[in-house]
Amino acid sequence: MKKLFSVDPARLGRPDGPAMSDAVPRELQHGTPKPLRDALEQLLGPGKVLHRLVDLVRYASDASPYRYIPQAIVIAGDVDDVAKTLCFCRENGRHATFRSGGTSLNGQSQSDDILIEVRRNFGGGITIGDRGQTFTARTGVILAHANAHLAIIGRKLGPDPASGHACTLGGVISNNSGGMRCTVDRDAYHTVRRLVFTLPSGTTIDTGASDAEEQFAALEFGLAEGLMTIRDEVLSDPALVERIRKKYLIRNTHGYHLLAFLDGETPLEIFRRLLTGSEGTLAFISEATFDTLPLPAVHSVAWIPVPSIDEAIALVPGLVGLGASAVELVVAPALRAAGEAFAGTPRYWQTLDPRAAALLVEFGAADDAALEAKQVDVAKLVANTKLLNPLTFTSREQAIELAWHVREGLLGLIGKQRPPGSMIITEDVCFPPAVLATAAHDLQLLLEKHGFLPGVAGHAAHGNLHFTLVAKLDHPEDRARYSAFMDDLVALVVDKYDGSLKAEHGTGLNMAPFLTREWGEKATNIMWRIKALADPEGVLGPNVILSRDDQIHLKALKSVPAIESITSSSQCIECGFCEPVCPSRNVTMTPRQRIVVRREMARQPQGSAMLGQLQQEYQYDGIETCAGDGTCSLPCPIGINTGAFIREFRKKERGPRSKKIALAVASRWALVEKVAVFALGATQLTTRLLGPRLVPVIANAARAIIDNDLMPAVPGPMPKPASRRMPITSEEGAAAVYFPACINRMFGRDPDAKSSLSLQEALVTLSRRAGLPLWIPDDVTGLCCSTPFSSKGFADAHQYMADAIADAFWRWSDKGKRTIVVDAASCTLGIADDVQNYLNPERKTRHVQIRIVDSVSWCRDLMEHLTVTRRLGRVILHPTCSMTHLGLTDALKEIAGQIAAGVEIPIGTTCCGTAGDRGLLHPELVRSATREEATVARAANADAYLSANRTCEMGMRHATGRPYESFVFSLEECTRP
Repeated sequence: MKKLFSVDPARLGRPDGPAMSDAVPRELQHGTPKPLRDALEQLLGPGKVLHRLVDLVRYASDASPYRYIPQAIVIAGDVDDVAKTLCFCRENGRHATFRSGGTSLNGQSQSDDILIEVRRNFGGGITIGDRGQTFTARTGVILAHANAHLAIIGRKLGPDPASGHACTLGGVISNNSGGMRCTVDRDAYHTVRRLVFTLPSGTTIDTGASDAEEQFAALEFGLAEGLMTIRDEVLSDPALVERIRKKYLIRNTHGYHLLAFLDGETPLEIFRRLLTGSEGTLAFISEATFDTLPLPAVHSVAWIPVPSIDEAIALVPGLVGLGASAVELVVAPALRAAGEAFAGTPRYWQTLDPRAAALLVEFGAADDAALEAKQVDVAKLVANTKLLNPLTFTSREQAIELAWHVREGLLGLIGKQRPPGSMIITEDVCFPPAVLATAAHDLQLLLEKHGFLPGVAGHAAHGNLHFTLVAKLDHPEDRARYSAFMDDLVALVVDKYDGSLKAEHGTGLNMAPFLTREWGEKATNIMWRIKALADPEGVLGPNVILSRDDQIHLKALKSVPAIESITSSSQCIECGFCEPVCPSRNVTMTPRQRIVVRREMARQPQGSAMLGQLQQEYQYDGIETCAGDGTCSLPCPIGINTGAFIREFRKKERGPRSKKIALAVASRWALVEKVAVFALGATQLTTRLLGPRLVPVIANAARAIIDNDLMPAVPGPMPKPASRRMPITSEEGAAAVYFPACINRMFGRDPDAKSSLSLQEALVTLSRRAGLPLWIPDDVTGLCCSTPFSSKGFADAHQYMADAIADAFWRWSDKGKRTIVVDAASCTLGIADDVQNYLNPERKTRHVQIRIVDSVSWCRDLMEHLTVTRRLGRVILHPTCSMTHLGLTDALKEIAGQIAAGVEIPIGTTCCGTAGDRGLLHPELVRSATREEATVARAANADAYLSANRTCEMGMRHATGRPYESFVFSLEECTRP
């Protein structure tokens, strides 16, 4: 049956430009070859094998310059699934690669055979033991989430890479990640106490078990015996021992961590250490226990700008000696670019001499007095140094966040400024700190010699420098330039300075050919023997760390075809920082993957069967299940709003008929509100008469006839219908105008709410109680923020409603003289920020003069005029994505903190996926978005579950079973006289 409002995927078209030679070949049009798909599904069961063309494409990229097309993706549900898959590979001559956060910079998380996804189902398992001294979790846990749990008790983990909000513990261990504050003795190698790992043979060992050594020796006799043989050989060679110790005095992630043979005395202790930094080539790590570190109670940062790199680096030993937790080097060209890109940065940055440099330093202490003493010591240290700006420390959280945002945003600046079609390659090397100044000069000269940007930055305290290469890697001349640069880089780092070719990003594909050059034949042969002992059939990560192909770093370099420039999407560097906040991350695609697949469409010829297949499969995964909330733009180094990108596709897909109907709906919105209120009442009546199970069946039947992307589902208990009458208010003497959002004019209280007080009554009562009464105009019915139409791609309807709401606000505000309060954060954001982009010049000029505030801001200001007469115990908050964009999360916490003894935002909270009505259209999106948050909410025995957007509250109710409602109700109750 053809749906009434069906869309045509072909309207997506393809971006302009020629087809490309690295397009996915035609034989994969129908995805995973059937024999492989059938074998894996029979082995693992339903739902664990992703096999469509769109799946293979979206997992073909990570943050590296490489691109490999997997033959199948296994979504491992547990360790048993991993073991089965590895045994399948071993028995069938196949190979596998593990993928978790996908932030790898060197191709470690890509495969041209079987890719095993180990993020989705390997979260949780968090235990803090030994009074905070240890932290245990499964390895799919995001590093930042781990640290958030530890911060509550004043502890943290040692590694702190810039990708901490996206990378997982498994990736941190597998790459032995460092970071800005991570000294060598605090990296994963030195702080991991216990691992649970699974070998390619299928053997799983918990190194913390009392009989672990015996199990290892019995089940993996050849591996255990072989490791001890190697250890004996290493210890009998004093020159090699000395070489190993020297190599690890500085950061080094090039090759396997041979220090394991000096630090470990038993086979299992040696192997546990070897797994750190092994990049998934020896075994799968499913769980880990870390030793934790104290988190300073107070901290501050300062920029120290000086005329040259030499003068900057000369200060580093002294700063380290004073206890600096971070010393970051940034050269002047990068600071000048940052000064133009980031608001609030120092003005002097924009006039710095190109030869200048600056150090970003951070100090922590147990209390303010100790911190001030350290700052005085720093002032003494730099007293005789020519500073380009006076030394100023700050402990303001916003200023500290800005400083680190600038430092971490350098990659994004380059990403924004790079030529169309070019790729960026991020490299990191390490030099002995004593030679860092001359090494940095030499590195800049080398970059200039090969036509790359001479900017370097890095962790100066550790001798660790980062730099970025921009090249069109699908062009032969750029590949040759990259190859020549790599040869010269190896000569510089290894031959001249005896440094590390990889400091903290892992070896990957790009440095594997140069392993022998850095380590020598004997040490490299030992690494090959380790691989052969643990993975004799070569199942795991071929060419990662170890490769017989000395050109592997120049193969499978990905092209970057131009796509739509909407919200800078064409500039995406595929880093994956966006993925942990994406509502659809656990059900379909992520923002990175939406762009990756669109790029593949650009590679395919116009009118090809491959293009048509991608367009068809992209419809649900890429378009329908995108929440469009825009929170992906916040962690993105380039600020790409993939939601806006997808909304443009929705516009393309809408035909003349559906556009005409949408415009008619917009012009009759008052009728829509009445129908919605009636329907909610009818739904409640139907539920009582027919039972709760039949109502969703009826709704799903209607969705099949109309369209899943336009007709809502009934995923759970629906709220009561809103009151048909607004509270009585007066324009005379009103402190502000109150616009009740249409979602609050349609959807009423939670079905289990005992009170019949409406949101409008609660907010009006509160404001009157505080002496700041509100006025609700008589003609609010029929007006909407217009977001429902823009999010679905109905441009004409969106324009109609945008004009109507702008005219009404201008009239109600008395030409901008009165503040307007809106009671739903998403509507506040839409009216304040989005609407103005669609107004004609006259309307826009008027609209920007109106002060529009959200009810969260309004109520925070009311608090000074209210008296809290009773307090709640524990409350759980859900800050919505719109609140995040508006910067209102702290304000909500502040309000909740005054009316409750305990306030909690569950760690891992992101956009709930409701996104207006998107969660009602696709309830699976809400389940995906709230998976981590819902676990906490269900387990909590809170007095209240609070938010600030009715549809989001409905989504959270459906996901958790808990009665989420507006914070206004609790605030009104707790301030009653």
